[in-house]
Amino acid sequence: MEEIIFLVEESDEGGYLAKALGVAIVTEADTIDELKVAVKDAVHCHFDDEAVRPKMIRLHYVRDEVFAA
Repeated sequence: MEEIIFLVEESDEGGYLAKALGVAIVTEADTIDELKVAVKDAVHCHFDDEAVRPKMIRLHYVRDEVFAA
């Protein structure tokens, strides 16, 4: 796997939640900088074998906005 993609959303409790696509990895943090560290740590933990660990991590930010019609 060359790349792993995470969907990043703002958490209802504050901060950010990141969920990997196609892999069972979920992590959260208070800031974007902390989230990047948490995602990298989670990927290294999940893929403990460096030979199969993705080379790149992509964060895809998702933001929902609701307003009156």
